[in-house]
Amino acid sequence: MNKGKIVSIHSFRGGTGKSNTTANLAAQAAMAGKRVGVVDTDIQSPGIHVLFGLDENKMGKTMNDFLHDKATIREIGLPIGDNTDTTEGRAKLKGKNLWLFPSSIRGREISQILKEGIDFNKLNEGLQTTITEFDLDYLFIDTHPGLNEETLLSIATSDILIIILRPDSQDLQGTSVTVDIARSLDVPNLLLMVNKALPKYDHAELKKDIEEQFSAPVAGILPLSFDMAENASSDLFSLRYPDHEWSKGLRSVAQAVLALG
Repeated sequence: MNKGKIVSIHSFRGGTGKSNTTANLAAQAAMAGKRVGVVDTDIQSPGIHVLFGLDENKMGKTMNDFLHDKATIREIGLPIGDNTDTTEGRAKLKGKNLWLFPSSIRGREISQILKEGIDFNKLNEGLQTTITEFDLDYLFIDTHPGLNEETLLSIATSDILIIILRPDSQDLQGTSVTVDIARSLDVPNLLLMVNKALPKYDHAELKKDIEEQFSAPVAGILPLSFDMAENASSDLFSLRYPDHEWSKGLRSVAQAVLALG
């Protein structure tokens, strides 16, 4: 039996829509009948739990508890399929095999991690255990933006790395560095995703230009969307508005990931 695949979603800078993308990709994989986990390793500024309708009172044990030997991975995994609400998009996940492994939103626990750092061997052990304990097909990792030890670890352990970028000079330059590092770490599969592309861009031209620049496939180009901004992380956009251009672009990325499975 094939071991589940680790899919890291990363961006060089913040504000690229990384958490939204991660949550929506995981949801699409679960809707396709896969057993899916989502880990929030952005322990300094966690947020992906919000997209699944959770607050600190509903989350229970977190990755912080695991890192401090206060909980097992089994205790942390929250079955989203059993904890859906009536929100139009999230409600579609009822009964699906999707587990969230959240990080703590409590200030005291975040400051403890900032002060003491992260045990990277322990974190890596947790990611591997998650796959075996829950018999996952895919484990999606929402990483911390930029490059630090934590993101280098998640990049190094990835079967599939998705780098999100905006068509912006700073993002392009930072993505170049990230791509080089991913190649030096021998990541088996590297995909690019362009988010927040202005309507004036010709998507086919943009895809061609970026693929040539990085010698890597662009799995999807997602438009800058006021509808997405208005949603304000209150629901899983691609499930709530499946016919929207943003959702279509997101699904093309999900299909590229599933094709590598």
